[in-house]
Amino acid sequence: MADGLVDDARETLLLAASLLAAEEPEQAEAARLSAADAAWVGGDVAACLQALGEPAAAGSVLGDYRAGMRALLELRPDLAVGPLRRVVDREDDRPEHQLRSATAALLLGDVVAARRAGARALAVARDSPSLRARALEYLAYAELRAGRHAQARAHAEEGVRTAYRAGRRNTAAHHQAMLALAASIVGETATVAGHATAALATARRHGLVQAATLAEWAVARNDLGCGRPLDAADRLGPLVLPGVRRGHFAVWMLAVPCFVEAAVLAGRPDDARAVVADFATWAALGADPHAPAQLARCRALLAPGDDADELYLLALALHDGTGGDFERARTELLHGRWLRRRRRLREARLRLGGALVGFERCGAQAWAEQTRGELRANGAAGCEGAGGGGLARLTPQQLRIARHVAEGATNREVALRLAVSTRTVDYHLRNVFATLGVRSRMELARMIDQQAGEGRRADL
Repeated sequence: MADGLVDDARETLLLAASLLAAEEPEQAEAARLSAADAAWVGGDVAACLQALGEPAAAGSVLGDYRAGMRALLELRPDLAVGPLRRVVDREDDRPEHQLRSATAALLLGDVVAARRAGARALAVARDSPSLRARALEYLAYAELRAGRHAQARAHAEEGVRTAYRAGRRNTAAHHQAMLALAASIVGETATVAGHATAALATARRHGLVQAATLAEWAVARNDLGCGRPLDAADRLGPLVLPGVRRGHFAVWMLAVPCFVEAAVLAGRPDDARAVVADFATWAALGADPHAPAQLARCRALLAPGDDADELYLLALALHDGTGGDFERARTELLHGRWLRRRRRLREARLRLGGALVGFERCGAQAWAEQTRGELRANGAAGCEGAGGGGLARLTPQQLRIARHVAEGATNREVALRLAVSTRTVDYHLRNVFATLGVRSRMELARMIDQQAGEGRRADL
């Protein structure tokens, strides 16, 4: 479980449970639940249900935990709430119980209780590197689910070091995946790639489907934040669309809002529609407090005509009840972009200004840069000037197109990033060439690089 193939761990634990059943029923119960844990991280729902077995009598922590997990996996949340809530509410400061409590709280969507249980487990596991590594994993994941990305990053960084010292490469892989997710908020492409590669190296070798799905989602979310919706949609499609390659059952639903946004921006709305119904079922379970607002945002992205406006407003109202700067800012950015394309410039400015504040507050620099670009296109001044020289003569939209082209994007890729037609990009690019007196994309890239360097020297 800690440093090998989790499928092998599951089979060994099930054998142990059968051998212990007659004389050591409590240990047999613990072995069976550990087998279910192995199936969980391996992403095998059927094997997880098999390991859980039939619901045990209520009253014990492990019995309640098994009953709650089984009910959720069978999509019967009404039967899961009672047993899982008893696990969360039970007074027991042993690290193992606190870890179970943190998991039960996450399954219930109670991120506050999950963070509290994770912190308690960490406090009482100081003398055990193995337990510390696991406690940091649960705590980091709870912080991510709560939208506290900086705190999640700090816990995961300590978790990687602790896991390697304890000889728990599988736990380290989960921490690396969470570090990739946290970095994807900031838009640190090299950092995201490094952590994701490290996580996937162990995850693919040891069958850690949960860690692998988290890592792939992190890379895709970074692509989306950096204005590469085609890349994000291509990476996320196999993970969230129905089929044998679908990612971990407890993670792929979390990635659906990213996929819907990427697919719509990439001009593939039919792919996005294919997963919205499943996401609506997930949102109704109540295990993710952000899901109802994200569902409204997904429906807004796919809505015809002016129907999207009301759905964006609904999403923003739902965000107000859950908190989290990043998710709300993403909805404000998409709504502001939608308003700008309909020439409702005053309303667009209000939404985009709110999005920029939210992204800057949580350190999401790549997303903040997208928002500044939308504000420039909307006609706002003072949102990071165009720079000196010839670039100052470009309109905000021409400048955005010129920068994307200088980065190597094709006209079609620029159109997808800016949500305009290829013909519009062609038209603006011809005017850019004429205004700046350049004759090729290479000359344009050199000019932009040169003036960016001059701007950095001026700042120094």
